[in-house]
Amino acid sequence: MEPALRASVHAPLVEPRVAAPDAAQRLRVLMLIDKMRRGGGAERTMVGLANHLPRDRFDVMIATTRPSVGTLASAVRAGDIPYFELDRRHRFDFSPFRKLVTLLREERIDVLHAHMFGSNLWGTIFGRIAGVPVVIAHEHSWSYEGEPLRRFLDGHLIGRLADAFVAVSEHDRRRMIELEGVARRKVVVLPNPYIPRSSGKAIDIRARLGIPPAAPVIATIAVLRAEKALDVLVDAFAELSGRVPEARLVIAGEGPTRPGLEAQARRLGVAGRIHFLGWCEDVPGVLDAVDVAALCSDREGAPLFAIECMAHRVPLVCTDVGNVGDVLRNGEGVTLVPRQDPSALAAALESLIRDPERRNAQAEAAAERFLGFHVEEVAEEFGALYERLTAARSARR
Repeated sequence: MEPALRASVHAPLVEPRVAAPDAAQRLRVLMLIDKMRRGGGAERTMVGLANHLPRDRFDVMIATTRPSVGTLASAVRAGDIPYFELDRRHRFDFSPFRKLVTLLREERIDVLHAHMFGSNLWGTIFGRIAGVPVVIAHEHSWSYEGEPLRRFLDGHLIGRLADAFVAVSEHDRRRMIELEGVARRKVVVLPNPYIPRSSGKAIDIRARLGIPPAAPVIATIAVLRAEKALDVLVDAFAELSGRVPEARLVIAGEGPTRPGLEAQARRLGVAGRIHFLGWCEDVPGVLDAVDVAALCSDREGAPLFAIECMAHRVPLVCTDVGNVGDVLRNGEGVTLVPRQDPSALAAALESLIRDPERRNAQAEAAAERFLGFHVEEVAEEFGALYERLTAARSARR
């Protein structure tokens, strides 16, 4: 293997299954992604799947094309799954893909599972060049907006070269087929899993922030970037505060939109009632301390935050995006609102805040639909997909 390839390993998020001694019978799987961003849902999903694929059937490795930093990347380097960084430094740096081809061939990879658009593109091209038997592309939050180049690459390159194109919701599946022309037989819908977060030492969020015990608290946890539309939530909270002045809003996460959101809160006169936590590892602690959760994104696929709300029995108000309505059903396990509508969001939050019985009923209805989202179950579904595609490739040969 070329010296520039650096290998390390990854600690499991949950105790892995016992490894079988006969490696010859196991499929060799490489998970490929651009880089492991801090707080990224696709990255957490990929690592969770890698750690929970049955060890008696799969040998798993992880590769990133670009350098990665943060707690997730550090955990990967410290664990027991082989990890390779290809050190791609900029968009016109193509030399690392020669390393990728070398890696795929020398490790005799049976299944290349690429995650997100960039890796889907490079993974399908170089996976085929390397002669990998099965190549899978995986879109975690499909964001096609009509660009001809993206439509061509997804529909006529990735969609043709990949053996399967994974979508995380029926909504995404329909758009991939209808707008981009991905072959219907190639598109497979598989859910994002619930991956318990390691919270470390529990923190009393209300005590830490000085929030009175009886004050109603709304929370969201996200990477603070434009498509999360958190400016809509701040506007909605300002409107709500006029009617429920004791309410508080907790925003956990970091990202490029934070300075603008803080300035917006000051301009609207609610800065003293909005708490920006920054990066927060104790997600269970946040969710256990709040009354209502909010997700106001302009687009999502299968948001992990919604699944975490299901697991922690926190009622959720969410924009009508991705698979949330299909899974939780509006008015039962979730309250849906239109995108970019602060007044509708404020009204929905107020309705839940003022009605404890409805909050409990919605949270319980969501928890009932949680079955099937455990990471072990979702990993088993992906394992079955790998084996089915491998068998079909062998039969064609």
